[in-house]
Amino acid sequence: MSRIGRRPIAVDAKVISVTISGPMVTVKGPKGSLSRTFHPDMAINHKDGALVVERPSESAYHRSLHGLTRSLLANMVEGVTTGYRKDLRVNGVGYRAQMDGKKVVFQVGFSHPVPVVPPPGIEFGVDEARDSSGVVSYTVRVQGSDKEVVGETAAQIRRIRPPEPYKGKGIAYAGEHIRRKAGKAGKVGAKK
Repeated sequence: MSRIGRRPIAVDAKVISVTISGPMVTVKGPKGSLSRTFHPDMAINHKDGALVVERPSESAYHRSLHGLTRSLLANMVEGVTTGYRKDLRVNGVGYRAQMDGKKVVFQVGFSHPVPVVPPPGIEFGVDEARDSSGVVSYTVRVQGSDKEVVGETAAQIRRIRPPEPYKGKGIAYAGEHIRRKAGKAGKVGAKK
């Protein structure tokens, strides 16, 4: 059996309801409601306060679907109870991010500001921090209950100005390591 697929998903006390109607599962919790239609071959049951995914055969296709279905279902349960969050850092002289209502407006070296409107179910937040030398750094929070939408929204924001390898300027994920390159060395004092 699939080591991931056979593990039951504990339904937290915070979960308001789990509705299973054929291949469609709806999970409601304090952070919202998520629905997803799974493959009809996978059997999803609610037993003893836990969700269990079962597969019909031992074929490679059903084994791969088993683990995938269980992971997606577990992400739904976690999303409606605790939610998901991705942080992005804005690095660069003159680069900044600020809230404008529900959207975030980026100033990242273009001749114009770049506004980003949150998709449904996503909330933005901007934290501003000043280090000992007075340099301001901005952290943009992307929060929501759907893990896929949170990750995709963060990726789209990063795509506005990906970090470059020479000075590290741009928008990067918090904790992301940017491989740095040495710039042109040039010859000092060389004869012409």
